[in-house]
Amino acid sequence: MAKVIAHSLFSDFDINLFKSGKHYRLYEKLGSHLVEVDGVKGTYFAVWAPSAKSVSVVGDFNFWNAGEHELNVRWDESGIWEGFVPGVDKGTKYKYKINSHNNDIWTEKADPFGRYCEHPPNTASVVWDDQHSWKDKKWMDTRESKNGLDKPYSVYEVHLGSWKKKNGWEFMSYIELADELVNYVEEMGFTHVEFMPIMEYPYDPSWGYQLTGYFAPTSRFGKPEDFKVLVDKFHQKGIGVILDWVPSHFPEDAHGLGFFDGSNLYEHPDRRRGYHPDWKSLIFNYGRNEVRAFLISNAIFWLDKFHVDGLRVDAVASMLYLDYSREDGEWEPNMYGNNENLEAMSFLRDMNTEVYASFKGVQTIAEESTAFSGVSKPVEFGGLGFGMKWMMGWMHDTLEFFKKEPIYRSYDLNGVTFSMTYAFTENFMLPFSHDEVVYGKQSLLYRMPGDEWQRFANLRLLFGYMFTHPGANLLFMGAEFGQSSEWNFQESLDWHLTQYDFHSGIQEVIKDLNKVYKNNPALYQKQFSPDGFEWIEHNDQENTVLTYIRKGEDPKDDLIIACNFTPVPRENYRVGIPKTTQLKLLFNSDEKKYSGSGVGKKTIKPSATEWNGHKQSVLMNLPPLSVLIYR
Repeated sequence: MAKVIAHSLFSDFDINLFKSGKHYRLYEKLGSHLVEVDGVKGTYFAVWAPSAKSVSVVGDFNFWNAGEHELNVRWDESGIWEGFVPGVDKGTKYKYKINSHNNDIWTEKADPFGRYCEHPPNTASVVWDDQHSWKDKKWMDTRESKNGLDKPYSVYEVHLGSWKKKNGWEFMSYIELADELVNYVEEMGFTHVEFMPIMEYPYDPSWGYQLTGYFAPTSRFGKPEDFKVLVDKFHQKGIGVILDWVPSHFPEDAHGLGFFDGSNLYEHPDRRRGYHPDWKSLIFNYGRNEVRAFLISNAIFWLDKFHVDGLRVDAVASMLYLDYSREDGEWEPNMYGNNENLEAMSFLRDMNTEVYASFKGVQTIAEESTAFSGVSKPVEFGGLGFGMKWMMGWMHDTLEFFKKEPIYRSYDLNGVTFSMTYAFTENFMLPFSHDEVVYGKQSLLYRMPGDEWQRFANLRLLFGYMFTHPGANLLFMGAEFGQSSEWNFQESLDWHLTQYDFHSGIQEVIKDLNKVYKNNPALYQKQFSPDGFEWIEHNDQENTVLTYIRKGEDPKDDLIIACNFTPVPRENYRVGIPKTTQLKLLFNSDEKKYSGSGVGKKTIKPSATEWNGHKQSVLMNLPPLSVLIYR
């Protein structure tokens, strides 16, 4: 086969942007690209390896022999090696064989910008061209009007490998999921789907959070263009797609980014900042310009080439704090003597600034578990610039409250009211994610107390309370039908449970809550504003009942919500209301179609009895362990 021919896709401007950390479309230059040079077809390769003294492309086209196809190092001190290899076609497997100036070390690495990877446990990159004719123009043209912070956000979180299995053990393909999963999410009424990481990863038990192929959809479920089909089908149904994205750490696998060119290229060289003790993984060097450009280019890549509508950024807290999971003496303060990682903060601000400047109608969402201030505040006002932040405190407090036997809940009503003291300090998404149903925590259903009837009633109440609490919503797969066992990434969800009334009743609850949420502006127009919420009564410990108002732009859209956290029905329970108009029932979690008891009034006329600070009030019949929504 012909040797490497000198060729470049880089201009001087590209190189200057790369060196300054401001090149955010590096996937158009680095990696492997099918091109034609002087009438000859082949593949152009480019890789960043500044500590190398030689870089060869090895693959099935040259019997994996180092030295057969050595790339040329650029003269501009960029550290980029490149060249054109005639005859290398789509589907060719390859890696980079790197000889380092550092102690003459040899490494053999997959392409950091590879667009397709071998199926694990094989580790080579594959030359690829993922052409797809998109059919989602209507969604993309109108996305900005459907994906904003004042729009409904009800997210279904999915692990593609275990949502449903074929024949009890085989993965479903992207194409099969584009039929079955898309139709199911539409039927359930969710507005968005969020995929746990689909970027290539070598180790199934990591659930995708230890990435080696940042620019390649995992080959477990098909080809890159097949994943485009899946995204496309969701868009055609009017459903947004969010991807979990992991810029916080990466594994030490021999073919991955670690010690890439015989040096700490992508990871921070100081182990106090470059190694994560919890996950036994490496941490990116956020102060290195080329690494920042790599990561921001990766965020842009999925929004650009795969039309995704949002990125949920994993483990942001671990990025923000130098002492995260470290004892005294295991970390070094920043230049101001405190524990904030200034370089990571700067990187996140740059990433969010570029994402929102480049794409209309997208959102970034931070999984950030601390009280760090300004996560979802705009960069220009000193924030990190995310669109939303997961409300981890609400999740923890709520589940702690719900696991209590109802007789004890009156002493801890603060467990469900405390969140309102800080609910509007960030744009919060309320998550019941995969993290809440693993490692011995049990399923949501089995964290509820009582007998079978009470467990399901509590779960219906939990979801009703969640959907009426200010903020966007996220449910992990299986919760929507009351999965009884913990999530196991190796097994399918227990779909057989949906044949039983209690479980199908939970499904109907989620369908109806999604419908109520999407059809009532009071639940989303001001979901991140204190103007959208008002307590009626939050201190009725005797009855363990909460009542509150959700408000939209138009006062006629206001909703009255009542939650009874005990199994004791509360008949003729008086609730003060701000208007003299009749109340109409929109949702009752105790309806018989959900396997409830069927208590509750469809309409209620107010009387001129002053209550809860209002001049009029109504008498409600509150079913046991229930939530009622009235307009």
